[in-house]
Parts: sequence; C-alpha cells; structure tokens
Amino acid sequence: QQNELNSFLWTIKRDPPSYFFGTIHVPYTRVWDFVPENSKKAFQQSHIVYFELDLTDPYTISALTSCQLLPQGENLQDVLPRDIYRRLKRHLEYVKLMMPSWITPDQRGKGLYADYLFNAIAGNWERKRPVWVMLMVNSLTEVDVKSRGVPVLDLYLAQEAERLRKQTGAVEKVEEQCHLLNGLNFSQV
Repeated sequence: QQNELNSFLWTIKRDPPSYFFGTIHVPYTRVWDFVPENSKKAFQQSHIVYFELDLTDPYTISALTSCQLLPQGENLQDVLPRDIYRRLKRHLEYVKLMMPSWITPDQRGKGLYADYLFNAIAGNWERKRPVWVMLMVNSLTEVDVKSRGVPVLDLYLAQEAERLRKQTGAVEKVEEQCHLLNGLNFSQV
C-alpha cells in the first residue's frame, strides 16, 4: 500500500516538527508517483525548505560548471590512458549519431534538438575532469536523453518551494561537493 512504502522521510520531533527527506537526482516524473503522501504532505506544510544545493541559484550552476574543469592548459587526453580516451571519444561519437532518434516529439516541440542537447550535456567534455566525464557518460543513455527538459526531483521541489513562496536554502556549498568529487584519485574514478 502507498502509505506503507518507505518514504525516505524522517521526522525530527520538535514543535513545529522538522523533516528530513532523501531525494535522488533523477527526473522527478520517474519517481513522483512513488513518493508517499506523507512526504508530499510534509513538504506542503513546511514553511522553510533546505536542499542539498540551491539549484535555482545561477551562481550554483556556474560554480558547478567551473569546478568540473581540469586545471588551465590540461585536457582529458593528457590525463586518461590512450585506450580509454579513444573508447570514450568513439562512444561520444556514437551517442551524437544516435541522439536524433532518442529525442521525443515533445522535446522537439520545446526546441530541444539533438545537437543542442548533446552540447548541453557533453559540451567541453575534453576539458572536464575524469569523475565529471564519468557522471556525464552515465547520463548519456536513451532513457536519460528522452527525459531531458524534465527537472530532477531536487530542482522540481525547489521550483515548487519558490512557487509556493516558501523560504529556501542549501545545506552544502558547491565548493564542498566539488572538493569531494575532485579529490577522488583516478583509480577511484
């Protein structure tokens, strides 16, 4: 039953109560129907909502983009083994070739064409750090491409919070996430 599902919602007993809700970075339409009513109700009743990052802040998006880049003058070709770099390049060529068949009519109607989406996802890939390229490659699947244009759950909730005029904030700074991911060594990536 819907009300018995694990909601990833924890209640902090105080007056008024506080809630902690675990989200996932996927298009909200993939999971929204499975978010139990108690979680949706807690969100609706909340006056203040904090997210992992403030994905509605242009600085956050800009800083996330910048932190993904290798140091000035370095390219991915310089840091990846030659065979992995070649495989990656061939895979991205394959994805670019396939993308037009992955775009939905709805996306086309919104002006989201294959070249635009490919550049939005994979643009400047040769300047990115390996960990960010790995995350990028994981999102270059037909299913993920077909859902582009739909906000991830965190962003959807942040947009809803703004629409409902809730006070919002973030518990992390971009630099904290970037430092963590950029601190992984090559074998960990």
